[in-house]
Amino acid sequence: MADSEGPSRTVLIAALVLAVGAIGVILAIAATRHPPLQPVAIATVPAPHAQDPPCRALLEALPQRLGDYQRTPIAQPVPAGTAGWRAASDSEPVVLRCGLDRPADFVVGSAIQLVDRVQWFEVHQDDRSTWYTVDRPVYVALTLPPGSGPTPIQQLSELIDHTMQAVPISPSPAG
Repeated sequence: MADSEGPSRTVLIAALVLAVGAIGVILAIAATRHPPLQPVAIATVPAPHAQDPPCRALLEALPQRLGDYQRTPIAQPVPAGTAGWRAASDSEPVVLRCGLDRPADFVVGSAIQLVDRVQWFEVHQDDRSTWYTVDRPVYVALTLPPGSGPTPIQQLSELIDHTMQAVPISPSPAG
């Protein structure tokens, strides 16, 4: 004797498939959501050329993403000529500063690295490295956290090359 009082087997299977699908969609959305990035606090340092046209052009052209890093707001007061990116809300940021004075350690004979037509001078401090462009009309510094890989500097080298003219390097005399 067939039980004709409940829904058919086909309807039950369809309802089960729909419920599993809905749960899958909800889990997929939840897995891709990220908490909003907290503002990055950037210390103010002298940047006498931060308002110069090359810095303004660079800052206007900066991307929202640098590899795994997402552009993040800067905590007030925002130093002139700065930008930041983070991989996660609690991660160390990538920090860009434009319009700085020549780095004190950049002297005749300093090692320079060429990345996509841009010449960089690297300074290590603790576990971070700061790279300075040395062949552009203004100095740009990019401070990278440990393990950031080459993508941020590669992406910014290409952008800097397109937004700023190359100029001859001008290191301080060796002391």
